[in-house]
Amino acid sequence: MQTTLTFIGKIRTPYKSLDECPRNINFNGPECTIELDPAYQHDLKGLETGQHIMVLYWLGDTGNIWNNDYWHNGKPSTSRGDKGTFALRSPIRPNPIGVAVLPISKITADRITVNGLDCLDQTKLLDIKPAIYREITN
Repeated sequence: MQTTLTFIGKIRTPYKSLDECPRNINFNGPECTIELDPAYQHDLKGLETGQHIMVLYWLGDTGNIWNNDYWHNGKPSTSRGDKGTFALRSPIRPNPIGVAVLPISKITADRITVNGLDCLDQTKLLDIKPAIYREITN
């Protein structure tokens, strides 16, 4: 079975290298822009400023840049001791998908502005979903 993914845009951040990139999201971090390709811009309808969204992005086109001081022997490490892949936001994982839940600070016809994403500039966008913190019963 073969699965394909469709990238729907890109994420613009101030981070051009991993040395600049934070290791986690920060709600008070710098402004970041989620730019949608024209075919998907109409799908922003219904999203509003202040609403929390889940942003899914692809960390798979980074090549070997993860082999630096942040990572050793291909495994992430933390100052609190060893943790498994699924306990970390590490890009070194079976499917290199990044995710962040952030409030929308601004929205226009073709882009969403948020603060504090933790990915490199030009990261490929996979999806945007409304963040739901509880089950809706109706």
